[in-house]
Order: sequence, then structure tokens, then C-alpha cells
Amino acid sequence: MIGYPAVTLFILLESAGIPLPGEIMVLLASFSAGTDGHLQLPIIIACAATGAIIGDNIGYYVGRTGGRKFIERFGRYLLLKPQHLDKAELFFNRHGAKTVFFGRFISLLRIWAAVLAGMNHMHWRTFLIYNALGGIAWACSISLLGYLAGHVFHQHFDQVALLVKTIGWGGLAVVVVIGACTLIVYRRRQAKLP
Repeated sequence: MIGYPAVTLFILLESAGIPLPGEIMVLLASFSAGTDGHLQLPIIIACAATGAIIGDNIGYYVGRTGGRKFIERFGRYLLLKPQHLDKAELFFNRHGAKTVFFGRFISLLRIWAAVLAGMNHMHWRTFLIYNALGGIAWACSISLLGYLAGHVFHQHFDQVALLVKTIGWGGLAVVVVIGACTLIVYRRRQAKLP
């Protein structure tokens, strides 16, 4: 069936850094499995996890081989400076595993976490482990949500998609607020130092 390869391909491309609606594809496939049974939930989960893991490894490679050079060359147009890269690398040394795992569940970060991990020289084995764990956990949770929603909402996929988008963007908002608060506290502490 065309559904399984489409799930794998969309998630692979999204995870590699191309902004596609991969999550919606997984939801739609699992919603369909819950309503008409043409697709099988375990295969959807396997396809989504496979696409996520392979795509993130491609994104990691792209970030590792060319991401830092790209930012050094064009970063000024994005208001990024070389010292920002150094701080990001320190952050990934301390929190990279959590970022890769939980980034899978947050809009935009899902697309860029692997590229950022590669660009900031996160150790590949550590990346691979947390990427795989995050990809599998995410594939299971999104697929199960879609499947159960198919049983409950039947023909109202739009409500499920809206719920998942809201959760993803809400997660991004929480990350931005925490990051902004952390930056404010850091700058205040720096200003108090002699």
C-alpha cells in the first residue's frame, strides 16, 4: 500500500530538516487504521520510527559536515555570531541527549534538533541512542493517539490534527519562555559580576 512508504518518506524528510507535515501523515495513517482498518498500527509505528531515525541521522550528518560553516558564512543575516555557536556547543555538551529525545515532540525542534546536534558536534553514538529512543517513543505516542482518535472521532480527523498541532506549538512556546527566562537570569548574573 502507498500509505506505509508515504509515512516513512514524509517523516524521513521532515527529520532530515525539510519542513513537511510528517506528523500529520502519521496521524492520518493511524487515524485511518482506527476507522477502516486498511492500514495496520504496528506497521505504521515501525515506518514512522524508521523514517524518524534515518532522517535524523541524515540531518545530523548535514549539520556535522556543513552546518557550522554555513552559519559562520551566512549567520550574520540570521543575527547569529560565532560566539553563539560556541554557547550552543556547550549547551549540547550538557543537554544534547535531552534535546534530541524531547525535541522529537516539539514543533520546529523536531525538524532541526538533529541538524543542531550535528552542527554542535554531539557525540554520534549518544545522538543515535537518544534519537532512536525519541523516534520510537514519538512514533508510538502519535500513532496510538491517531488510532484511538479514529475509534472515538470517526470522521473528524480535523479535530485530532488541531489537538496535536496545539500540543506541538504549545511545547515550542514553553521552550521559548524557558529559554528567554534562562537568558534573562544569565545576563543579570553576568551584570552583577565584577
